This record gives sequence, C-alpha cells and structure tokens, in this order.
Amino acid sequence: MISRIWHGWTSKANAAAYEALLRNDILPGIQNRRIPGYRGVDLLRTDTNDQVEFLTILWFDSYDAIREFAGEDYEKAVVPARAQALLSRYDSHSQHYDVVVALEL
Repeated sequence: MISRIWHGWTSKANAAAYEALLRNDILPGIQNRRIPGYRGVDLLRTDTNDQVEFLTILWFDSYDAIREFAGEDYEKAVVPARAQALLSRYDSHSQHYDVVVALEL
C-alpha cells in the first residue's frame, strides 16, 4: 500500500467553500474514475490563527495506480483550477510513502 500525501492552505473565509468542493465534487470525482488500485482517501483539517490547512492522504495499491490517477509525472500535485481559486497556497508536489504497518482499531 502507498499513501499519497498533499497539503493545501486556505483563508478562514474560504475554508467552508473549499471543504464543500472537496466533499461534494473533487473526492467523489476521483472515486467515480474507478481507478484499479485506488483504495480511498482521508481528508484532514486543522484551523490555526489565520488560516486553515487541509491534508489529503490518498491510498493506492501501486505506483501504476498512482500514475493512472496523476499521470506519468505522478509526483506532481493534481489541483483543479476551481480548487486553486480557493487556496492561498498548496504543495506543488505530493509525497509518497510505502505503508510499512497499518493497524486497524
């Protein structure tokens, strides 16, 4: 299993709209692509004094599945224009980690 990790930051004023875009459009759109080897996503959020940080962790079985999602330059972040419009900054590249241990609660 491989985790694909990405960060984006938005203003407090744009946070609700960005989260709604993720929940209602972007993440279901990824799911609807039915990429073989795509296992799901975790969406994390933390509010600080002046901004809101979002972290996504997408789960894949292989780098081939990640390439199917992101293209040959698979490390490059996939950030649709409508998301970019709501973000103040974001990672230009995603990080990939091989999952060594995964414990279920």
